[in-house]
Amino acid sequence: MMNRRYAYENSFGVKEKIEEVKIAILPIGAVEAHGPHLPLATDNILAERLSERLAEKVGAFVLPTLPYGQVWSLRDFPGSITVSNESLIRFLVDIGSSLYNQGFRIWAMVNAHLGNQTALKEAARILYDRHPDFKIFYFFYPGMNTVAKGIRETEAVHSTYFHACELETSIMLYLAEEFTDMEKAIRDIPQIPEEADYTPTPWQEFTKTAVLGDATLATKEKGEVIVETALERMADILRRAKDELV
Repeated sequence: MMNRRYAYENSFGVKEKIEEVKIAILPIGAVEAHGPHLPLATDNILAERLSERLAEKVGAFVLPTLPYGQVWSLRDFPGSITVSNESLIRFLVDIGSSLYNQGFRIWAMVNAHLGNQTALKEAARILYDRHPDFKIFYFFYPGMNTVAKGIRETEAVHSTYFHACELETSIMLYLAEEFTDMEKAIRDIPQIPEEADYTPTPWQEFTKTAVLGDATLATKEKGEVIVETALERMADILRRAKDELV
């Protein structure tokens, strides 16, 4: 079986493998507060483990994880580290161009931190203009909103955010239970003001814990539904993209 970890290949044999594989997967996360029960590296752990499973499904290389993200909303919480969208975009564009020059023709960025999505989308657009035949995807738990409605026991505090809550903690229990301390899980249901969607709003204005929901209700079974749905969606999209390569 081929090694899926790109960085552990060597330059004497990797060229032929790239020509065969064609797909590179980049796990992207962040270092930020995730309440008392999850580590600062939660998004990195999830992105990496999702990427590894996806690579097995589609026969792709997994690149080293990009561990820092745009964490503006949580930047003032203890432990959080943030980079600007501008820095992240330039970094991703450089990585993407390098991958293209190496022979990859499909690049999937598997993101586990919502705050990164703006930069990922912009980087993909820049690369599209430079390399029209380079297919780039920016994934963030596809299918999540649909399946979440069927498994969530508490009402969502926000239409988009899920953070250190019932859902994200469930994903951690399924993918990385060893890093999840359910004895410290808490219930925090913040009231997020409507204007937070329309004006910059640091999260400390509505939460002191960075938990957006009831983490005590998390289960491995809920996490499995979310993860397996996302994996199948991503795998189907990447298989179709590979089939379309000339």
